[in-house]
Amino acid sequence: MRTVIVTGGAGFIGSNFVHSALKQTNWRLIVIDKLTYAGSLLNLHDVEHDPRYSFVHADIGDQAAMAEALERWHPDIIVNFAAETHVDRSIDGPHNFLAANVMGTFGLLEATRHYWSKLEPMRRKSFRYLQISTDEVYGSLGDAGFFNEDSRYAPNSPYAASKASADHFVRAYHETFGLPTLISHCSNNYGFYQFPEKLIPLAISNAIAGKPLPIYGDGLNVRDWVFVGDHCDAILTILERGRAGDQYIVGGRSERTNLEVVNGVCAALEELLPADSNVALAANRYESYRDLIKMVPDRPGHDRRYAVDCSRIERDLGWTSRISFEMGLGMTVSWYLLNRRWCQAIQQGHYDGERLGLQSAVPR
Repeated sequence: MRTVIVTGGAGFIGSNFVHSALKQTNWRLIVIDKLTYAGSLLNLHDVEHDPRYSFVHADIGDQAAMAEALERWHPDIIVNFAAETHVDRSIDGPHNFLAANVMGTFGLLEATRHYWSKLEPMRRKSFRYLQISTDEVYGSLGDAGFFNEDSRYAPNSPYAASKASADHFVRAYHETFGLPTLISHCSNNYGFYQFPEKLIPLAISNAIAGKPLPIYGDGLNVRDWVFVGDHCDAILTILERGRAGDQYIVGGRSERTNLEVVNGVCAALEELLPADSNVALAANRYESYRDLIKMVPDRPGHDRRYAVDCSRIERDLGWTSRISFEMGLGMTVSWYLLNRRWCQAIQQGHYDGERLGLQSAVPR
């Protein structure tokens, strides 16, 4: 039985990975999480009694706490999901992203290096550290082309810059110290347990409540979307078959404009909760969910298009996404409809749907 430390495992992608790994492997999973606004034990409620799951409340930037956890649990694998991830929040407060994403990763790497160096040779060779990164480190694309593992880093937001810096530290620890690291860059994730400040869960929550569905700028910014369950399967594949020192891009081959995404949410809601049966819409005399769409001023430095070429992981490791965007979006809308209490509970005292990312904006 392998022991895997999952940092940030109470967040969106991390908690989905915990659920997937417990179902698909015999691993013992140790979740380490600081429990910021976007990380909650509510996301792990279904596994809290599983004997292969344990939780540690700690900050990955606390090297002493990380060293203690490593010595206690003796992991074979570390998967680092821990990060501040919302671009809008990085505009309002860049320092939090520097502290969590850069210094946090550095603290974890230092503790990991000292732990790994003391392992016996066979365990040292098989050990893996996987850094979960993002395609946003590559910046913005034009109308054509795709990011791949050899693309030049060109981050445009404080969030992307902090993740790019963390990636560079991970690579440096492999090249300098020999730490067997891996890096994965995923495109936009969607699915269950995503904090309702991001586009899809915010659109679902607002539409159910009959509130406006804000779309930045002209709504034509393009993202590739991958269902979080597919992403988790990719992570398991990278851990099993990935070569130390390599990077892998994970995507869904599902490019959509933001306007198309929100229209898709509206269509899925119409199937599951028709507008004419939603009292929140009727009270405001809206006839359809699309009537709620509202174009709002763009955010600063809004990248126009992301698109990824995930040929390497498909060719070398045999992974491919299985869930189409339409299927995954329907599943996601259904989950949020069934889990409205979770939405209310996780936002309580943290977020009430207000617009973020404009406090520090300066007109150009």
